[in-house]
Amino acid sequence: MGRLRVVFLTENMSFPRDPRVRSEAYAVQQGGWEVSVICPRGAHDDTRLFEVIDGMKVYRYWQPWQGHGIFSYLLEYGWAMTWSFALICWIGATDGFEVLHAGNPPDLFCLIAFPFTVLGKQFVFDQHDLCPELLGSRLRRASHLRGLIYLFERWSYRLAKLVIVTNQSAYDLALSRGAQKGRLCIVRNGPDLESLADAEVRPALREGAKYLAVYAGHISPQDGVDRVVRAVHHIAHIRGRTDIKFAILGEGASVRGLQELTRSLGVEAFVRFCGWVKGADFHSYLATADVCLSPEQPEDFNQRSSFIKLTDYMSYGKVTICFDLLESRRTLGPAGIFVEHDDPALYGDAILRVIDDPACRRELGGIAAERLRSSFHWGLSRRVLLDAYETVIRKGSVLPADEAGLAGQLAGEEQ
Repeated sequence: MGRLRVVFLTENMSFPRDPRVRSEAYAVQQGGWEVSVICPRGAHDDTRLFEVIDGMKVYRYWQPWQGHGIFSYLLEYGWAMTWSFALICWIGATDGFEVLHAGNPPDLFCLIAFPFTVLGKQFVFDQHDLCPELLGSRLRRASHLRGLIYLFERWSYRLAKLVIVTNQSAYDLALSRGAQKGRLCIVRNGPDLESLADAEVRPALREGAKYLAVYAGHISPQDGVDRVVRAVHHIAHIRGRTDIKFAILGEGASVRGLQELTRSLGVEAFVRFCGWVKGADFHSYLATADVCLSPEQPEDFNQRSSFIKLTDYMSYGKVTICFDLLESRRTLGPAGIFVEHDDPALYGDAILRVIDDPACRRELGGIAAERLRSSFHWGLSRRVLLDAYETVIRKGSVLPADEAGLAGQLAGEEQ
């Protein structure tokens, strides 16, 4: 087999804004393969319906729907699958391809990939999120749909030549739900050490406060950012601390509600919603931060999820405060501060303890940075991804047990 042509499919975010899809696409391209991407159109510098980015052809479609309930999700995903299928056909007719690499959510890409597998194309199922657990987090009243979501997940496992997951929890669940061991690997999220540069510390980002706390990531119901806003209320109005600025970097379905909550709790002066911040500005926020926040609530989906923000924080040697989640503990190890109960007041008090203990920040920050550089950077994951493509996709073989990802190296460190 010669130079492979791969089409990446993503619905959750536009390209190149989605950090995992961006990292994987560049890795596969650098491995010598031609890459195209199909995704929804963004709202910033990713609005063109077609462009070429560093040699990768990016096809975007207009997405008028944003899922908040069952009906709106049906509209969003139905529209996305229709346009994705049409664009796959266009790419097949013009450039051709051998591999469809689909990153969920949703788990519906198997439906539009199936006809192409009949024609001899290969399907890679890149399971970013556990959709049955994600449904339970977002739509608690739609538990009757979980059986259908499990069905789509099983179909994705069965159809895929290669299944990629992000951590040990997802690996174990995939095996129990039908994925084949020799075609399953762990590709963890993590920053690329080669692209990290010394970021400028900007005291102005504190906006006159003495300290800066940063949240960076999606802002959806399962992300728990409301816990941060309520913790700010506890810090400012119960503890009487008004010397901390909280910067919320990101966008999502919950932003408007959180802004209203901020006003109703009287903490607008302490919280700034910055939207998506990228490039040098993003790195400066992390470099300037005194503490970083990962407030995802302790529920099944979050227990089994690996959050990209954690390794971003670690790359700048920052202490992260989070609730006691299984995969967060596996990632952060002794570098994290874990709040045992889902209580914004306890979360706020943990923030204050770290803010008021510079020695703790230095010690745990140093552990975080070293842990990232030894075990959690993208260079390790890139190697696993390219080895899996070479072994399973190009050669049609199966992965040896010791090459199924980073499970053996990392997942058993902290149980």
